[in-house]
Amino acid sequence: MATILVVDDELGIRGLLSEILSDEGHTVELAENAAQARAARERMRPDLVLLDIWMPDVDGITLLKEWSGAGMLTMPVVMMSGHGTIDTAVEATKHGAMAFLEKPITLQKLLRSVDQALQRNTPRTAPAAPAGAPGTWAPRLDGNATGAVSAGVLNAGLTYQPPPYIAPAQAGPAPEQVFDLDRPLREARDAFERSYFEFHLARENGSMTRVAEKTGLERTHLYRKLKQLGVDIGRAKRQS
Repeated sequence: MATILVVDDELGIRGLLSEILSDEGHTVELAENAAQARAARERMRPDLVLLDIWMPDVDGITLLKEWSGAGMLTMPVVMMSGHGTIDTAVEATKHGAMAFLEKPITLQKLLRSVDQALQRNTPRTAPAAPAGAPGTWAPRLDGNATGAVSAGVLNAGLTYQPPPYIAPAQAGPAPEQVFDLDRPLREARDAFERSYFEFHLARENGSMTRVAEKTGLERTHLYRKLKQLGVDIGRAKRQS
């Protein structure tokens, strides 16, 4: 999991992104202005920065230029704005931004952009592939076929493609469960689904992506389902 710095002057946005990213297993640091962002970047050296464009005093584009000009853009940066334009996105990418998210930010777009940015950052850490199953390096293009910037996301680059994940044979809790069937159908169904998802979360080491693939649910739906059932994602990861 990654360390992510969220920079936004809106308390509600910071709180929402922090909750979602923490549930995904990331460590989240918050900053409400450029001064706090500078201090946090120096202190924690984040793996990724989510940076709002429109902030008081120093805006996000100016801060991005500052980091780029000083050689401090050692991490991917995803820009955020509720009033963005194509010109703004183009300017941001010229100064090193990897992606541009329009507000209101949906859960699906946020998680996809974070995953893509962290994958694009993988070459800096040069992950080792398991013996006998080497990964490969391949070009990746986000956006349209010509590489032009659209309202979505952005540049071409080199992405590490790891070998397929193979779950340990004994990973996770034992699948045998005992359920009290002398209860209303909805309660029994919820109890089963809660145990089902807790089992897969523990087995997949808390990876929402792998649980979504395993259970056949779209990740946004999975996230909402776990919230509805009261499944503690963080607890499932700690027990794995």
